[in-house]
Amino acid sequence: MRIAILVSRVRIEEKMLLRAFRAAGADAEFLRITEVPFGLGEDNPLRGYGGILIRCIGHLQCLYAARIAESLGIKVINPYRTIQVCGDKLLTTLALLDGGVPVPATAVAFSPGASLAAMEALGFPVVVKPLHGSWGRLLAKLNDPEAAEALLEHKKALGGYTHSVFYLQEYVAKPGRDIRAFVVGGRTVAAVYRYSTHWITNTARGARTAACPVTPELDRLSRAAARAVGGGILAVDILETPAGDLLVAEVNHTPEFRNSVAPTGVDIPAEMVRYALGVFAGDAVGAGKGE
Repeated sequence: MRIAILVSRVRIEEKMLLRAFRAAGADAEFLRITEVPFGLGEDNPLRGYGGILIRCIGHLQCLYAARIAESLGIKVINPYRTIQVCGDKLLTTLALLDGGVPVPATAVAFSPGASLAAMEALGFPVVVKPLHGSWGRLLAKLNDPEAAEALLEHKKALGGYTHSVFYLQEYVAKPGRDIRAFVVGGRTVAAVYRYSTHWITNTARGARTAACPVTPELDRLSRAAARAVGGGILAVDILETPAGDLLVAEVNHTPEFRNSVAPTGVDIPAEMVRYALGVFAGDAVGAGKGE
């Protein structure tokens, strides 16, 4: 079986995954999505692969590549439906709520006026997030109505569909950290604290990681969140409230893990590869279907 790691660029994580595939005896290789055309039929470079691990950076690249591969009958991680849900914060929140997973208080509005009313109902500070995006980009914490009015005016002036939907969440006063849990095939394989003096605790923004114990509560919550969005290889981002409750903020379908292997002592890419090979081979246990 030939396995493709579909990439837009090769990062440290993709190199670690390729080494893990080869250490497991798998015939794996990189396939750069930007260098090949994808004929929608017989002439498609994905044909000939028994499985595809999608590690592209762009959301639409991941989404459409998964759908094309599935149309050819090729097994894909993560599947199209999981990518579709995780790549859109509104869809993620709705899926989590449907699954009974606790999330921060959230509202969606479709005009500046309705947004301001929703912010007043949530109570300031309020966090405004883009529907699509990662690495903590384009987030804003608004401390009062004046700041909110300024941001809403800017978004109105920018125009475009991406600025016409306002995704708003309560601000959770975290204890200088959040939690990222890695769920692979229905198993919580590791978790880290991400510490930062900034309210955005993202390693792309300079946060440092440390091992986080996978308690029964954290395990249940992480697995429930992963199950709600469709399962696969996922990172669940969790907030601790001042009262000690855990809330799921987001679920990432192409998680980075370079800064999580050393502090946890868990070979995260090997866990991912073990699961992927089980899925590609059709093994129910390896695919995590027995949870």
